[in-house]
Formats: sequence, structure tokens, C-alpha cells
Amino acid sequence: MKKSKMKSCCCSGGSCGMPMTGKTVKEIVKEKYSSLVTDEGINKKANKNVKSEYTKMIGYNDDELNGIPVDAVEYAFGCGNPLSYAQVKEGDVVLDLGSGAGIDVLLASKRVGKSGKVIGVDMTQEMIVKARANAESLGADNIEFCQGEIENIPCENESVDWIISNCVINLSPDKKKVFSEAFRVLKPGGKMLISDIVAEDLPEEIKSSLMAWVGCVAGAMSEKDYLKTIKKSGFKNIRVDGKFTFKADAVKSMIEGCGTEIPDSFNEIYSRYKNDIDGKVASIKVFAEKPVE
Repeated sequence: MKKSKMKSCCCSGGSCGMPMTGKTVKEIVKEKYSSLVTDEGINKKANKNVKSEYTKMIGYNDDELNGIPVDAVEYAFGCGNPLSYAQVKEGDVVLDLGSGAGIDVLLASKRVGKSGKVIGVDMTQEMIVKARANAESLGADNIEFCQGEIENIPCENESVDWIISNCVINLSPDKKKVFSEAFRVLKPGGKMLISDIVAEDLPEEIKSSLMAWVGCVAGAMSEKDYLKTIKKSGFKNIRVDGKFTFKADAVKSMIEGCGTEIPDSFNEIYSRYKNDIDGKVASIKVFAEKPVE
């Protein structure tokens, strides 16, 4: 397989239910996910067995989980396994938007082989450090991690074959810019496969909750608007390859899975609107393709 060519892709070096701080949503999200890899975050997150069972539930199998460092599984906060649908092959260049501790990057690196390359972009330096350590423990030399924002992807135009992302784009306040950037960096004929959260008709108190935003719920678009935004960015052949709808208690568990202690104020909101969010939040796997010009 001919090796995919690319130049250097990364930059150098790389309210309700939560106290208001005057910070932007992005700053709060960054702080919360950075804290998950500190000692404090370690003490709050689920134990290893529980986390492993969760990753299996969202689509990872034993062979995949057993072949990567435990840390990559422990610090995985996705809502699906995009690679279970993506036909990534040897020699491809794969970009993971919001790569976290690297679970999907590590799995993709095995598929692309030595002639390919996988790039993980994450805005939190703590996650980048963790991901690099996980890659080094595997001896993977076809991986590059760099710190950056998915609204301004630090990659060159038309430089990657595949884009994957796992429960991250919903956290962005500017999803239109994310998909526009994804379109820019994909080669003509390149493909995107993302697992993400969508939500329909959530109560305003849930949608305005910073706790629910950090937990991948409040920032979620409706499925129709999500797909429309992808289409407006220039993609074609857009389809939903899989969908799982959450019951209310599962939605709360997803928010708790962020490793943040849920305050009584949010528990009160959840109790008040439990019936209103039941069946309104879903994880979808979306495929899209950049046209060949």
C-alpha cells in the first residue's frame, strides 16, 4: 500500500447546577476535562471494572481493550466506537478530533500500520501528556498528538484521509466551524465517521445547565440540525450508521461519567425534569464524505 503523503500536520509543541464563574463554556469544559487526569479526578472517576464495562457497552470489544493501556480505557469518555464503522485501511492518515487519552488513536494506529499515520488533537494539555505516554507504552511510532482546538484544526488543507471523533463535537459552542474545518483538512474523497450526542426538545433548565453541558447533553443539537450542519459544510453521502437512545437515568449516568461531583442543585433539576428527558437524548454514528473535485 502506498504511503499517504502529508506535511507536518500539527502546530509546534503542541449556570444551573453549577456555579457561575464568568468563564466561557469552552473554558469550563477545558478545566473539567483537564481535571480528570489529576489525582483529584482519579479519585472521583469510576473504578476500572466499571469503566471497562461501559466501554464495552458503547461498542468496544475485548480484543480492542486488551490491546491498549489501561489508562486509555480509564480516561475514555466517549459515547461510541467510531472505528467499528470506519473502513480505515493500511496507509491511511487518520485525524481524531478531541482525542483525549488516546483510545481511538491507539486503535486506529494498528489499522493504518507503519505506512500510515494517526493524529490526535485535543485542547487539554493534560490529556495530551496522558495520550503520549499511552502511545509510548505501546511503542507506536505512527502517532502524533498535538494541542489545539477543533474549531481551528492545526492541520494543513486536504491532508487527511479519515476524520474520527468520539462524543466531543457536542461540547463545542461553534459546531458549524468544527465541520467547516473538518471539510478543509480532508482530502477530496476523504471520509468522516463520528460518534456523538444529539438531543430533542430538552427543557430550558437542562439546556442552560453548565453541568449538563460538560456532561455532553446541554450542548447537543437535534439530529436534524446536526446532519444539516454537516451538509452545509459541503459534505455528501451523509448517513446515520447507528443510533442508541438513552433512558433518563442513563443520561444522568453519562453526566456523572465526566468525573465531576454532581451538586444537589442539579439533582433537583434532574428530578424535576426526569420524565421530560427520557428518550430525548441519543448517541449516533454519522458518516459523511468530502466530494472528489
